Amino acid sequence: MSLYFHIPFCAGSCAYCDFYSIDLSDLSARSKTAVNTTLDRYGEALERDLARLPENLVIPTVYLGGGTPSVLGAPRIGRLLSALRGVLRNRPAEITVEANPESVTEPFLRVCRETGVTRVSLGIQTFHEPSRKAVGRTGSADNNALSLVREYFGGAFSVDLMTGLPLQDERVLLRDIEQIVSRGPEHISLYALTAEHGSPLEKRLPDPDAADALWIRGRDALRDNGYEQYEVSNFSLPGKQSAHNIRYWRMESWIGLGAAASSTLIDEETGSAARFTFAPDIDAFIRGEPPDFEALDRNTLIKETVLMGFRYRAGPDAARFHRRFGVRIEDIIPRTLAAWREKGLLEPEKPALTEAGLLFLNRFLRDAFTEIDRP
Repeated sequence: MSLYFHIPFCAGSCAYCDFYSIDLSDLSARSKTAVNTTLDRYGEALERDLARLPENLVIPTVYLGGGTPSVLGAPRIGRLLSALRGVLRNRPAEITVEANPESVTEPFLRVCRETGVTRVSLGIQTFHEPSRKAVGRTGSADNNALSLVREYFGGAFSVDLMTGLPLQDERVLLRDIEQIVSRGPEHISLYALTAEHGSPLEKRLPDPDAADALWIRGRDALRDNGYEQYEVSNFSLPGKQSAHNIRYWRMESWIGLGAAASSTLIDEETGSAARFTFAPDIDAFIRGEPPDFEALDRNTLIKETVLMGFRYRAGPDAARFHRRFGVRIEDIIPRTLAAWREKGLLEPEKPALTEAGLLFLNRFLRDAFTEIDRP
């Protein structure tokens, strides 16, 4: 099982974010002591739950996400990762820590390197300051963070970019990509910004057709620079994909620790799963309140496996699907696969969307779920 730590703290609130997170500027308005106390107690709670995991677990990948894990600071990150090394009997092949440019420091990067982190993921989104300010991004996304990562970390690093931002056009996006590519990240995520319908932010975004065209232009620029699209929004140099995220897209088991984190434990023999989700409440997590439980029956797990698997450029793991459910993907959604293959949007030799087909993923999933639910 992979392991995910949710660090739900940010230096500020972005207008587009719908993840559970705590704006540290609200806490610091009370006192700096309140911030440090909260972060200390949260880190201790993560270590507490980490120590409760079953013995002899083999954890292939670890991911510290958020929020912004780097706002914990070097000492707390170091303690958590040291505690992780103390409970595992294997060395994970991949340990990723997310960070925002403004909280990337030399001590933070040194701790990452010394505690076995293999990848740092930088949430840059854009270097274009008017666009950053328009969505409430804190700090300044300059190239200094990229230089620090190369100098003091030395391992692989990933960058998040976003399209469809206010005041962003093709020139801005291509300049962002040029600056990023020049630093040689192994992995780049290119996300299309969406906003809640009717929200003030939605009114500031480009026309949907223009936004779609801009994302496609970004995709093509990444491809021209040697980055392969291996998932809807993820690109990498050959062989440098995110192993942790691939496990999600293949619906393999994972454990989530932290407020709002969820675990999904799959029973391969019955084709069902158990899901445990902590409340989106840091105080409840610190107190040790148990997560909520949800049973995923066979039909629900089939849908989730299809949902996640067709995001992946290679498609769902066909052999695993057959072992897990006793049927082939082709037996579950034959009409959907045939129709999309006829359109040229499905690969001819396997159940996987083509590059063009990925642009219509939601429509494909709607067709697939309708067929799964049909008596």
